[in-house]
Amino acid sequence: MPGLTSDDLHAFLTEPGHLLRLGTLGTDGTPRVVPIWFVHRDGAIWFTPRARSAWLDDLRANPAVCATIDESTHPMRKLVARGRAELIHDLGHDDAWRDLYRAIACRYTPERFADAYLADTIDEQRALFRLVLDDSEVSTWRMPIVERGENPLAVWSKQYYHRST
Repeated sequence: MPGLTSDDLHAFLTEPGHLLRLGTLGTDGTPRVVPIWFVHRDGAIWFTPRARSAWLDDLRANPAVCATIDESTHPMRKLVARGRAELIHDLGHDDAWRDLYRAIACRYTPERFADAYLADTIDEQRALFRLVLDDSEVSTWRMPIVERGENPLAVWSKQYYHRST
């Protein structure tokens, strides 16, 4: 199964609409996965929990995360990144990065709605985190693309096949 080139990965991560599924270790020891909005910039995935998000407490207790971004239509591109989320701005500093939050909202909604949403939730404090991809364990893959001459049956990585002895 082919991986994504750096250009393919950048195109995938900057396309609007894909959700980030962020896995954290809950403060009670149980894993938690939340589908959230994100933006990809400067080699990192940026995301924003609200003050009352349970997963903000998770990140404060343990910044280890597993992030997945995927699509269910061909070519079924996927990214899995395991690393440590870095707190860039804590709660109460929203004005310092509100333009980035607007960019995140505009990836998922029409600009007019994003502006109305930001105005309506301006008093809801958020924290800003990033996951730097170069500092993380990253895997990518996609289905073969026949139009590129790729073998349509090459859908499994070699690691998944049994070896004969």
